[in-house]
Amino acid sequence: MSTRFSFQLAATDGKARTGSIQMQRGTIQTPAFMPVGTAATVKAMKPEAVRALGADIILGNTYHLMLRPGAERVAKLGGLHKFMNWDRPILTDSGGYQVMSLSDLRKLTEEGVEFRSHIDGSKHMLSPERSMEIQRLLGSDIVMAFDECPRADRPRDEIASSMELSMRWAKRSRDSFDSGEEHAARSALFGIQQGALDEELRKISAEKLIEVGFDGYAVGGLAVGEGQEAMFGVLDYAPEMLPQDRPRYLMGVGKPDDLVGAVERGIDMFDCVLPTRSGRNGQAFTWNGPLNLRNARFAEDTDPLDSRCECPTCASYSRAYLHHLQKSGEILGAMLVTEHNLAFYQSLMKAMRGAIAGGMLAGFAADFRRDYLGSS
Repeated sequence: MSTRFSFQLAATDGKARTGSIQMQRGTIQTPAFMPVGTAATVKAMKPEAVRALGADIILGNTYHLMLRPGAERVAKLGGLHKFMNWDRPILTDSGGYQVMSLSDLRKLTEEGVEFRSHIDGSKHMLSPERSMEIQRLLGSDIVMAFDECPRADRPRDEIASSMELSMRWAKRSRDSFDSGEEHAARSALFGIQQGALDEELRKISAEKLIEVGFDGYAVGGLAVGEGQEAMFGVLDYAPEMLPQDRPRYLMGVGKPDDLVGAVERGIDMFDCVLPTRSGRNGQAFTWNGPLNLRNARFAEDTDPLDSRCECPTCASYSRAYLHHLQKSGEILGAMLVTEHNLAFYQSLMKAMRGAIAGGMLAGFAADFRRDYLGSS
């Protein structure tokens, strides 16, 4: 496949869309959920198993990989795909969110962010140019512009100032990305809309990003503690501010019911640590809602995790055995529940793609909420 980047819409249903992204390393069916491979691994999973569950793309973390093992080292070893044995597309975040969360370890200026490593205290500088360089060294397929992500509860003038800074950084990210001609010829660059919960700031941000021009656009600054109602309130208008013919990516989301609501509002791509983190902590997602496998009620339950799931975990292991593994702290417990959770997320995305194509998303969403949340 020689296509650098192409997004094709196949069908719409209300605001919801289904389609595909064509890239040199493969096709990404949308709406898509990207498992998070923070440190060059989707925790507790082999890459081939992640692919077998239906993932077309995974996410890597610029901040963590730049600190360990180092972007230059990954490049020397053949790039992130070879390093971790994943031959499909990889999206890398810019590192901005992680750096911004280190409020007591960083100094923000127009140039970028100076910070100290949470690992060994060493000093680093991350700027739009350095973020683009790191993502190029990693060999990322979808590169994210460098941005700042303030808390939604900050004063409006602080959020506005932060958004404007992110838009200046977006232009510098674009210029730096384009200067790496070989990487730019086979990868894509996404801009990130900011503005927290303020519709006017979101509009200004979208206009500035469109003026620069990106292959895709992310809705950033959500899923940072504002709650689902506030998040959906922003998604009622924010996606439509972005180009209709480009993918829209909601960063860091989320719970299964978040995904359904966001797809209804026009989002095409997602990532979140929840299915893997929950798998390590004994929480399983099912079509009838989440289960806490450490609960004593599962100690003698011979049913599979989810009778509607066809994943290897559900085909071979009982709730009682998974309860035992979780209570015993066995590594296999984390592996099996993570496998199921990722399978569930991919099945949910596949079901929504089919519902959109058939013009039946509203009915699907109502049935999902009835079963998953116990409501309509």
